[in-house]
Amino acid sequence: MENHGSGSDPRPEGGRDDPPDPVPAPAQPDPLPYEGVWRFTASAVDASVPQARHAVRDLLFRQGVPLSDEVLQGVLLIVSELVTNVVRHAVLLSPTLAVEVAVGAEWVRVSVEDNHPYRPTALVADHDETGGRGLLLVREVTREAGGVCDVEHTASGGKVIWAALPLKPAQMS
Repeated sequence: MENHGSGSDPRPEGGRDDPPDPVPAPAQPDPLPYEGVWRFTASAVDASVPQARHAVRDLLFRQGVPLSDEVLQGVLLIVSELVTNVVRHAVLLSPTLAVEVAVGAEWVRVSVEDNHPYRPTALVADHDETGGRGLLLVREVTREAGGVCDVEHTASGGKVIWAALPLKPAQMS
């Protein structure tokens, strides 16, 4: 398993169009014991929603990631919403999904990848609708925690939706 959890940028590697930095980066300190990247796949079925949530929770506990309960609950809610989106909206073109958890010294990033080419852009829900608020919830939980989230295309034509949150909750001012 590769260990990519260290570093200051929680964005997924290869997800940006920035040119390479011509100056070599300074040597990174040794990663903390809880840093790393873990990925697992699941079928795009209803049962995968709680299974993914429990797998992420168990992984974070097993690795000893120093998360506050507030951040942990936010991460688990995000995982549930993102996996639910694949099950509800992408299953016909993506019978499997991938969940990735990356932990750095100061942040945790969760992402869910599917093979459906549709990139959700409508982030404003119609108040008369009974559904369709999952990504709004993900963005709000991420924002309140002081994190960032985004949707990116994959090389295979699908998409990955990710959210990165600081390990410590954001201070309210």
